[in-house]
Amino acid sequence: MSHHILAKIHSPSDLKSLSVPELNQLAAEIRARIIEVLSVNGGHLGSNLGAIELTLALHMVFNSPTDKFIWDVSHQTYTHKLLTGRQGLFHAIRQFKGLCGFSHPKESPHDHFYAGHAGTALSLALGVAKNNELNDRQDYVIPIIGDATLTCGVSLEALNNIPAHLKRFIVILNDNAMSISENVGAITNILSRFLSNPLTNKLHQELDSIVSKIPTYGTTLAKKGHKFTEALKNFVSPAVFFEHYGLSYIGPIDGHDIKKLIEVLEGLKDSQWPVVVHVLTKKGLGLEEAIKNPVSYHGAKPFHKETGKFLPASSTKPTFPKIFGQHILKMAEQDPNLIAVTPAMSAGSCLDDFMKKFPDRCLDVGIAESHAITFCGGLAHGRTKKVVASIYATFLQRAMDNVFHDICLQELPVVFAIDRAGISGPDGSTHHGIYDISFLNAMPNMIITQPRNGHVLKELLESAFSWDRPAAIRYPNMATDEPALPLKYRTLGKGEILAEGSGLLIIALGHMNNTAMAVREMLLAKGINATVLDPVFVKPLDSELLCQLLLTHSQLVTIEEHSAISGMGSIINNFLMSNGYTGLEVLNFGIPETFLDQGSHAELMNEIGLTADKIYQQILVHFKFDAKVECTAHVRPEGQAFHSPGRSEAEAWVESYHK
Repeated sequence: MSHHILAKIHSPSDLKSLSVPELNQLAAEIRARIIEVLSVNGGHLGSNLGAIELTLALHMVFNSPTDKFIWDVSHQTYTHKLLTGRQGLFHAIRQFKGLCGFSHPKESPHDHFYAGHAGTALSLALGVAKNNELNDRQDYVIPIIGDATLTCGVSLEALNNIPAHLKRFIVILNDNAMSISENVGAITNILSRFLSNPLTNKLHQELDSIVSKIPTYGTTLAKKGHKFTEALKNFVSPAVFFEHYGLSYIGPIDGHDIKKLIEVLEGLKDSQWPVVVHVLTKKGLGLEEAIKNPVSYHGAKPFHKETGKFLPASSTKPTFPKIFGQHILKMAEQDPNLIAVTPAMSAGSCLDDFMKKFPDRCLDVGIAESHAITFCGGLAHGRTKKVVASIYATFLQRAMDNVFHDICLQELPVVFAIDRAGISGPDGSTHHGIYDISFLNAMPNMIITQPRNGHVLKELLESAFSWDRPAAIRYPNMATDEPALPLKYRTLGKGEILAEGSGLLIIALGHMNNTAMAVREMLLAKGINATVLDPVFVKPLDSELLCQLLLTHSQLVTIEEHSAISGMGSIINNFLMSNGYTGLEVLNFGIPETFLDQGSHAELMNEIGLTADKIYQQILVHFKFDAKVECTAHVRPEGQAFHSPGRSEAEAWVESYHK
């Protein structure tokens, strides 16, 4: 499809002269452009295809950026980006040095907040509206929320604080009946109950007329039965839900009828009180596969733009989340006391099969991270059930107090399966899971561990409940090896030597052991025989093994895909200082103290210097390695105990010490 109208749109002001037929043509061009780009890049497809006409109507009626659109989550802002001067970079959305897939204030003055988590729009909008009031500004504030937003407690707190007198505050409820997974909870029933009956909108508008037609009693009810009609309206309409919070309710309105949307929004500009406009949209409109499979096409992988079918995966290896989902289901089949809880991430965390087979033991609580964790605390009370909280690292941040107050303080053995731990690549700064070690480490009773591959992940899952303490098992969303080896019990706080050397000790966390082993191979060519240690646990550390290794190693390197100032490296540095180690040379590799934007995992790792080659170069410079000496490498095969060819100096020292 040609984009002759879209090509002329450089700012929202360019829309103002377009007719409704031209706007509909522009909507078709935008829909084609989004499908074209996302078929290559992947991204949030369904939500953006559903919000095109709504976004056009908003920009037609209001004057962005003076009037402020505040998007909840903001994964549905692709049309907004195309209309606000970012067409030239749209081909690189979610790509390295390209456009962010969410709102991004540094990209455009039309984006007012970074937004990647649900439930923030109403609170932010109320703050902006109060700021306008204090500064005597007359701008409109328009938070755009989804129906899933109403399952988020933060949104309900904001609703409870909307002043009844607030002017120029128009809430757009974009209702497509989906978040990522299907919406759950009582509040969503308020909307779905209304939508299930096509007569209910008319019934809401003309209730007295309908009641008066009831044989024999209709006239009396119409005259005297106000309470009855109000109760009936409560039953079939979401209006009263919002009216209880002081918002006038308008809708529902066809979210793909641009003419109607413009008329309604224009009519509300002089409202003297806050109002919510209920807009019905179809997620994935314009691509049949996205309509039929809204969960899969929420965050779509690259696909064939004509058929909509996903392209083959680039790797045949399983991912950490896939291994987690398969193994936790196997454990649940063997143990009827195992329960899993997730906050709206059943598909991403690969729990759908578990949920289908055991719907009473795999529970999705919606976009309610804090509730999910405290709910797990209640489930674990009495220690009769084995409770797994499956949650993304970036979303666990939202429930930090619940982890502290309702799990750790209570000494409840909840196992946290922390998905997307590490760089989140195309999703960018709001989604990188690189801070969880820092706040979990501060909590008494908490165990923190990370597997280097799928096999170790399964061993940790099998062992975790025997530790009888809160335990966090963190893992990234990436392909990994899954060696076909017998599972063994993982003793709490015990690390593993993957390759033995002397002088230089490399401690790498989780999958970064692959990088560490690659660095070791490069160093061998320089005559440097490094030891590689997988700590497995960062809390508690294997202090006995570490002390033993430090007898023969005076140079120490730590490698992790986590914030460098608050992760494993800082934990080990603290251990060294607390135990009086002096004379050691230490080099920590991790993610610098900055907010990383979007890009592929490989591009971002290269940019921050966490590739094997860059780590190798830094080691040579930092430790001033230049001489080449002969050495022999001893690498432990996966799944086997390490046996060095001779008795190490450390072993001899430990033996003499005990004598």
